[in-house]
Order: sequence, then C-alpha cells, then structure tokens
Amino acid sequence: METEFHRIKRLPPYVFAEVNAMKARARAAGEDIIDLGMGNPDQPTPAHIVDKLVEAARNPRTHRYSTSRGIPGLRKAFAAYYARRFGVELDPETECIVTLGSKEGLANLAQAITSPGDMLLVPSPSYPIHPYGFIIAGGSVRHVPVVPDRDFLAALERAVAHTVPKPVALVLNYPSNPTALVADLDFYGEVVDFCRHHGIYILSDLAYAELYFDGRPPPSILQIPGAREVALEFTSMSKTYNMPGWRIGFAAGNRTLIGALARIKSYLDYGAFTPIQVAAAAALNGPQDCVAEIRQRYKDRRDVLIEGLAAAGWQVPSPPATMFAWAPIPPVFAHLGSLEFAKLLLREARVAVSPGIGFGEHGEGFVRIALVENRQRIRQAARSVKAFLAAADRATEPAESRRAVSEVG
Repeated sequence: METEFHRIKRLPPYVFAEVNAMKARARAAGEDIIDLGMGNPDQPTPAHIVDKLVEAARNPRTHRYSTSRGIPGLRKAFAAYYARRFGVELDPETECIVTLGSKEGLANLAQAITSPGDMLLVPSPSYPIHPYGFIIAGGSVRHVPVVPDRDFLAALERAVAHTVPKPVALVLNYPSNPTALVADLDFYGEVVDFCRHHGIYILSDLAYAELYFDGRPPPSILQIPGAREVALEFTSMSKTYNMPGWRIGFAAGNRTLIGALARIKSYLDYGAFTPIQVAAAAALNGPQDCVAEIRQRYKDRRDVLIEGLAAAGWQVPSPPATMFAWAPIPPVFAHLGSLEFAKLLLREARVAVSPGIGFGEHGEGFVRIALVENRQRIRQAARSVKAFLAAADRATEPAESRRAVSEVG
C-alpha cells in the first residue's frame, strides 16, 4: 500500500542527498574525496570530558532513566556559563532546560507552540530545521532577510503589516549557519523592542557562540533588558567542545517557552544518558583551554582555505565566525546553480561542499564550505580547485550537455 503522509508531503526532496550519494559512490570506487560538506567536527572530544563520561558510566546508578529537563547539576553548570560568558543570571529550575542538541530542542518547541496555519518568520538562507521544524508542526513560514541590518528590520515591519494571522515567532541564528554573519547587541535590542511591542516570540540559535575569529565574542540576545519576556535561546555543546555525537544542547530564557518545551519533552524522552550529562557538566565547569584551542584550529583552517581559494582564483569572503565559509559560485559556473556546481566540483576536483539551495531559495548562487579537514587536506582541496578552475571550459561543457539533454527529456 502506497500512502502519502501529510507532513512528509510538505518536505521537499533533501537536496544534499544527491551530493552525498555521489560522494558515497566515489569513495566506494576508491576515490579520495575531501569532504567539506557536512559540518561534522573531525577532532576528538577533549580527554577530560571523555574521562568523566567513562567514570560516570561505571556507576550502575547512572544506567537508569534520566530526566527530560536535564539533571540539576548540568542545568546549574549551564546557568554558570551564561553568567560568566554573557553576564546573564538564569534560574536553573525555570529558565534552563537540557535538550538532545539544539536541533532537537527547536523541533520539539515547534511542536509545542505551533498550531496549523500559524505563521513563523525565518531568515533565508538558514539551517533547514529553522523553517522545517515549524512546517513539520503544521505551521507556515515567511522568509525575511538574513543580514542583520536595516533591511531586516524593515522586513519585520512588512511581515507584521501584511501577514494574517500575525506571526507567532521569529527565528534568529547569529553567528549564522550557513552565512557566518554575526549580529551585535544594537541589532538585538531593536529586534527585542519590536517583538515585545507586537507580541512575537524570538527563538535564537546560538550554537556557534564560541567559534569566532575577530576577537569579539558574539553576544546573547538575553543580554538585552526585557529580552526574557519574549526570547528563548538555544545553544549546543557540539561545536564548542567537539561533542556532536553526544547530542547535548540547552535552551534558556522565557519561562513560558521553557515550560512548554519541558512539557512536550516529558512525553517524548527521558533525557540524555546520565553519564553524558555528567560529562557535559564537567566540560562547562572544567578548564576552558580546549575551547580556545578548538577556536584557534578553526581560525587556522579558515585562513588556509580563504588564502588557498584566492590563489586558485576563487574570491570567498573570510567568515568572522562559525566553522563555515559561505562562498559565491565563481561567475563562470553561476548559470549551473549551486546543486550542479557542487556535483561538478565533487566529480572534477574530488571536493565535496554543500549546495546553497539546500538552505533555502535565497541560498542559490552559493555553496557552504565546512572547515572539517586539517590544514594539509584543505591545502590539497585548494590545489584541486585551482586545477579545476583552470580547466573551466573543459569542465563545464559536459555538465551543460547533460543539463541540455535533461531539459529536452
């Protein structure tokens, strides 16, 4: 029996799947693919965090169900992090909750607060869960610009004036995945004032707060006076401590939204494995040298990538934060679109990147490059790209022929 399920029908084909399938076939054929696609940290979790996990796992009492809100010690550690990093005092009982990564937290909150037909405001391009978490929940999305400037604020005015029903919430993500843009407190202040005035919740994704390269740590929206009246902020251990597979994140801020998330999570999970939570608390409370080392590693990789691509003839803006570069497609390939260009780059240069169209329609014309290989491999990738660009005429002719045949068919 073939059935088309309503929520599945609302999801477009996963455009990254084509590149991933090509990558898998190439590797199965023995080809050396430099994978700069998925933002999956390649370095190990710091040893002291792993040691704490092992220690806690040896205690049989930790093998039982945990709690969906997160163990008290971890919520207290997270509140302490916000106090020292942002100067924001949080109540661990009512203003903090542990999530299975920031992605799961946002998706579950979407289920909690979204009714069919509700309108959400989401920047484009954006990380896919930002719009599709709400679409899966039955809501609709109106896109606003991603650049945190006057045009963004003007777009909010238009959205409220011309959207029926009034938007329920606004999603923010700075430092941004995929664009690496960073917002400042002045911008946050204006957004908070606007959303408080119009009764719109703000959902801020701060997963890349500790990956910054220009000496200015990205701020939290909760630093704005009155923000907690409307704002909830998600963060993650994945990138800060090289803990992506551990699936530990947090939400902090507005008590009503924390309560809604806690209630729906109580039906869906018993929380992360307790030893993982114990280790996460050790990460937050322990020495932070590892965070600075991780940040420096990504900065070094960024510099190698941007310099190498420039030498290859591909001018890519240097990202001020995150583990990504948001690269405009070279003009000679612009007509192909981001998906075909990504496939071409994989086939000809053996370098995998993420097509910008996968981050929304306004991502077209770009590819996202992740800093998830060491500097030597990134140099190798830049050399391969240089050879590929030098042979642009030879490389584009087969792709254009295939595209023409596809269009005729």
